[in-house]
Amino acid sequence: MLSYVRARIRWVLIFWMFVVSAIAYLDRVNISIAGPTIAKEFQLTNVELGYVFSAFVLGYALFQTPGGRIADRIGPRKVLTIGVVWWGIFTTLITLLSPGLSGLVFLLIGIRFLLGIGEAVVYPASNCVVSAWIPSAERGIANGFIFTGVGFGAGITPPLISWIMVNYGWRWSFWVSAVLGLIAGLIWYLVARDAPGSHPWVTKEEAIHIQAGLPLADSSAGGKLSWTSILGNRHILAVTFSYFTYGYAAYIFFTWFFIYLRTVRGLNLRDSSFYTMLPFLAMASCSLAGGWASDRLTKRYGKRTGRCGLAVFGIGLCAVFIALATQVASAELASIVLAGGAGALYLSQSSFWSVSADIGGKSAGSVSGFMNMGGQLGGALTASLTPAIAGKFGWTASFLVASGLCAVGALAWLLVHPEGLTIRRRTA
Repeated sequence: MLSYVRARIRWVLIFWMFVVSAIAYLDRVNISIAGPTIAKEFQLTNVELGYVFSAFVLGYALFQTPGGRIADRIGPRKVLTIGVVWWGIFTTLITLLSPGLSGLVFLLIGIRFLLGIGEAVVYPASNCVVSAWIPSAERGIANGFIFTGVGFGAGITPPLISWIMVNYGWRWSFWVSAVLGLIAGLIWYLVARDAPGSHPWVTKEEAIHIQAGLPLADSSAGGKLSWTSILGNRHILAVTFSYFTYGYAAYIFFTWFFIYLRTVRGLNLRDSSFYTMLPFLAMASCSLAGGWASDRLTKRYGKRTGRCGLAVFGIGLCAVFIALATQVASAELASIVLAGGAGALYLSQSSFWSVSADIGGKSAGSVSGFMNMGGQLGGALTASLTPAIAGKFGWTASFLVASGLCAVGALAWLLVHPEGLTIRRRTA
């Protein structure tokens, strides 16, 4: 068994990125489940709670690009380890607050903002791992598996956090999340290396296989991409805009979906926890399925179909599902339809990260960090804008805005032509 693992060390690293990804989403989604209880204890309005939600996403978004550049510079092994310790600290800090503190809302916002900064390095660093360790033909399934952790982590959060809250209180749910992250970070530091050549477990056969499958940009000796090259590339800009619309839709599920089911659709805590799981289970399964399909389609028809075509289909289908859910009277059926939309959205996830890794090469962290900044800015916007639109126009309008943005985001992929795409490399 050990010899088999040593012949497949790249997949050991991808599996552990899945674990880190799952725990990262446990850390960020736990507040959406504990949110009503925290709001009641701290006497927060929905708008104030929305600011707290947005603070995390804003910190997460703004640090994507520098976090990606740091991962390019010092490597994903150290960056992820530091990040896990960072978010463990700021996950627990919120539990030390009490209702009588002066400036409580600002403290909550500050803690969540700093937590977002710590988590910002996760996916740019993971793309550095993919760029260095995974041949291009395997990047769809690798990214699909990593982002299955998003759905898995977010999916187990509602029942896990609800159970801990009922039995031990909401503060314990944050402590458990932090400890799990610290354990995962320690294991990551022990098993990971930044490149195949520095890992003692990599066999000669696996090293040859990896090197032979890397795109030219990844395996060349060229320097890092300059920011002028990144910001001036229309393919990167189109993918980043599409990821903005993707993030806007995805964060409805990460922030307001549980509260929507309880307060708008009238489900109790147990039923809300159950139905809140459905979108995340759909994300997990469809992320993996989308990665597998993307690699298969790319191998047969090329990247224009396998990466771009699949993204157009997935995001476009999400727009349809979200719009349809607004017309469903049953809370249970609406939850199922919305779960279908979440799953359709995550069919496209691996396309974003595979294309950004191919474009970025040795600057995959910087390129994907910039792209992910766009997605998280969309998430920060929806965290605050969704309740504002709902308060003035109703929740149907909030979901229709997300649907419309997804439709435009799907069309943006028509501007991307990844076949043979290269960027003239200049040292930053």
